[in-house]
Amino acid sequence: MGLMKQLLRKKLPADVVREKHGLMKCLTAWDLTFLGVGAIIGTGIFVLTGIAAATQAGPAVVLSFVVAGIACAFAALCYAELSASVGGCGSAYGYSYAAFGEFIAWIIGWDLILEYGVSVAAVANGWSGYFNNALTAIGFGLPEYLTKGPAAGGVVNIPAVAIILLLMGLLITGVKQSARINQAMVFIKLLAISIFVGVAIFHVHPEHWTPFAPFGWFSTTPDGKTVGILAGASLVFFAYVGFDAVSTAVEEAENPQRDAPIGILASLIFCTVIYIIVSGLLTGIVPYTELNVSSPVAHALELIGVNWASALVATGVITGLTTVMLVLYYGLTRILLSMSSDGLLPKFFSVVNKKTRTPVKNTVACGVVMAIMAGVLPLGLLAELVNIGTLAAFVLVCGGVIVLRKTNPKMKRPFQMPFGIVLPVLGVLSCGALILFLPLVTHLRFIAWLALGLLVYFLYSKKHSALEA
Repeated sequence: MGLMKQLLRKKLPADVVREKHGLMKCLTAWDLTFLGVGAIIGTGIFVLTGIAAATQAGPAVVLSFVVAGIACAFAALCYAELSASVGGCGSAYGYSYAAFGEFIAWIIGWDLILEYGVSVAAVANGWSGYFNNALTAIGFGLPEYLTKGPAAGGVVNIPAVAIILLLMGLLITGVKQSARINQAMVFIKLLAISIFVGVAIFHVHPEHWTPFAPFGWFSTTPDGKTVGILAGASLVFFAYVGFDAVSTAVEEAENPQRDAPIGILASLIFCTVIYIIVSGLLTGIVPYTELNVSSPVAHALELIGVNWASALVATGVITGLTTVMLVLYYGLTRILLSMSSDGLLPKFFSVVNKKTRTPVKNTVACGVVMAIMAGVLPLGLLAELVNIGTLAAFVLVCGGVIVLRKTNPKMKRPFQMPFGIVLPVLGVLSCGALILFLPLVTHLRFIAWLALGLLVYFLYSKKHSALEA
């Protein structure tokens, strides 16, 4: 009998009935924290900081990060409680299963598949641009038709395909090896950020912070675009998706009840502080209107004439985006493994290789699909779905804490949120509000994806569910 089936029917403590997939328990709290930092510090700090400042919030992007960080803090506390009590169930999918049952869990799992898969492919496209710029700088740049998909006038984005296939091989070899490489790359990008902070702090011009909030808290432009601090918060929320990936690793944690809450909360707090510092300095050294570029941090250093620092930061960008892809790719495979174990997806996705102790078939399938997406598809519009998917997942996780507090008050909770259900309720309200500030077209695309998911559920998943066994 599977973990979820026992949780739902017998209400047993998760640590007693945790399902064994054959994965190796080798990750420490340190490893989990670095997984979170590896996923969180990447696209958000190196790209979205400048874009959000230039197009939506101005210097008040600092407040956008604070608002998004507060909403994430409520969700992170809920994740920490559920990861410690429900345990190795596979991210928001598993927590929703334990709290709401199979149908809602399927919806959120389907949502997470899109969120993680599109994120990896989209980041691979960004990585490709930075990597080819570096090759060009040393005289080995690739021709344009090999760095863009057909929709952008090229043939295939070779670097984007190559990096995903490289990460696929890395994840197949073993999670501990992947975690060690992730730690090394995290140190490199933290060094790059330190260089930026060390240089920028001596080039701040306070007049660049005026006006501080040119678009106010929230407003609509004549062409219908939403701008302001809250709209900026909805955009930069993508920067925080990484700590969700930490919860997907609980089955491979040495002491999940202790290590998962530490990894989730430590990575979120650390990264929020970094975002606030960098966004404040970035808008202080150059006018915010100059930051609507693909690499605003490196670009800002070029504008103030510190080219050597700009080159080092660009190196950190390549490394940073690599860790983002690695952790999100890892999280996607573990979500699929959990859903497959519950019968909602074919058993193919839950087969663990006896030698490497990793889901090799699952990892290869994901890698091939994402490599094709990254190589040939224009992902700009699809990437907007990532934020609404993440926010929807957070709403359900916060709701899960509320439900389980009522339906299973005696469940063992090694980590328990203070103040009863006040903080989970605030998490539902804050994450739900940020969904409202996203563009209408994003809502429509999200609804279309969920509609496809419902077809899959009723045609396949419901018939093969472990609950039906």
